[in-house]
Amino acid sequence: MVKFSRALRSAVDARTTRRLAMAAAIFAVAVAGVLLGVALGARTETDVGPFRAELSLTPSVKGDTEVVVPPLGALHLDSHEGPAHLKIRLGSLDQRRTEALVNDPNGIARASETAVSDVEEGVTRLVLQTLGAAVLGSLLLATLIFRNMRRVAWTGGLGLVLTAASLGVAVTTLRPDSIEEPRYEGLLVNAPAVVGDARRIANRYDEYRAQLQRLVSNVSRLYTTVSTLPVFEPDPSSLRVLHVSDLHLNPSAWAVLETVVEQFDIDLVVDTGDIVDWGSEQEGSYLNAIGRLGVPYVFVRGNHDSIATAAAVAKQPNAVVLDNSVATVGGLTIAGIGDPRFTPDKITSPAGSGSSQKTVERVIQAGDMLAETIRRSGQKVDIALVHDPASAPGLADECPLVLAGHLHQREVRELGPGTMLMVEGSTGGAGLRGLENEEPVPLALSVLYFTAERELAGYDDIRVGGAGLANVTLERHVVRELAPAPNPTPDATPTG
Repeated sequence: MVKFSRALRSAVDARTTRRLAMAAAIFAVAVAGVLLGVALGARTETDVGPFRAELSLTPSVKGDTEVVVPPLGALHLDSHEGPAHLKIRLGSLDQRRTEALVNDPNGIARASETAVSDVEEGVTRLVLQTLGAAVLGSLLLATLIFRNMRRVAWTGGLGLVLTAASLGVAVTTLRPDSIEEPRYEGLLVNAPAVVGDARRIANRYDEYRAQLQRLVSNVSRLYTTVSTLPVFEPDPSSLRVLHVSDLHLNPSAWAVLETVVEQFDIDLVVDTGDIVDWGSEQEGSYLNAIGRLGVPYVFVRGNHDSIATAAAVAKQPNAVVLDNSVATVGGLTIAGIGDPRFTPDKITSPAGSGSSQKTVERVIQAGDMLAETIRRSGQKVDIALVHDPASAPGLADECPLVLAGHLHQREVRELGPGTMLMVEGSTGGAGLRGLENEEPVPLALSVLYFTAERELAGYDDIRVGGAGLANVTLERHVVRELAPAPNPTPDATPTG
């Protein structure tokens, strides 16, 4: 009797152990299946205003929400507790919806009102999709391992419970007020330094937005304006070069560039620097628009551009970066050198007397170095590119035309007999800082016309917006002798 009792107890213990082991196996497979399903299927896309946003959920102890805004960086919200982390990535603008917003006077206001509901709809769809993906992952993994319908069903049910419980924790701990205290990363950390008084700019944005709505239609009439100018008629065989400078991370500049490149039949774009504001890697995606222009793009660094910025530009399929070098592009021989400074913060780039003598000498010597490079190349250079016009005097005898930027103000003068200096305004309207003024800084760019003999015959100065008006102005000039002017000093004018 004793032996029978012991045998019975051993059988019960063995059965309990097997059941516990099986339960543990089902739990482990359910967890693994949930993680697999979430990794593969817990993501969706939704429209938020003109943006296409990607939403995804990932397992996390801390929880929270991350909103990624390329190329500016990200902001983090302490929105909820774990174990689910929500990531919202704003993707590219949809051209059709963007045009609809611009053309509709109430479109932007309406889009801002519906943005919250757009996100809520996307999150709801994401939650349902996550539940489905988690259960499916658990069922598939259980089928491969157990090959037993009962155990597969238990695993799928457990996966559903685990996922629903995790999402339930996130919902019950939701903190809507967290949006008032975000934590910034990337360029967004520098937002106050970039835009100055944010409240002042916010108050002026409605006015600036209204201007941009009219600019979209006005800029399309640029080419028509050209036909009414009797001063100079470019030959059809002319080389047409678009000079831009100081875009300062302004996305509106690309729309203007694309329009001018198309309507003026531009052969080549030259950029004399400060294409970004901080020279960071996060700004790299802003430079992808270069490839969309479809024409060669020659670039030299400005004082806001880093070596990484130049490398990112060079990766574009149509870009040529010059740094104390000479290249033949689009039928023109061009020499260029980057600014020797890297001063993305205005505090480190003081104006006027604040510049050290050593800094002044480095900027001036950059032009002398490029002049020596031109002489050693033995080539006849048609255009020389520098960022700061203070680098230009040393190039007076080496080429007929020197292009520069940096001052955010248009200037054309003679460097010496046979050499013209053309300083471009800011094609980016000085970036976001341009909104700090009483009137937004206009977007400035120029079209240069070269003869078949590679001589400058004339140029068009284009200004978009500014002066409190949403307008487009174009002034055509025939090349003529200009009175010489005194040599400039580095940072003689604050530029930011």
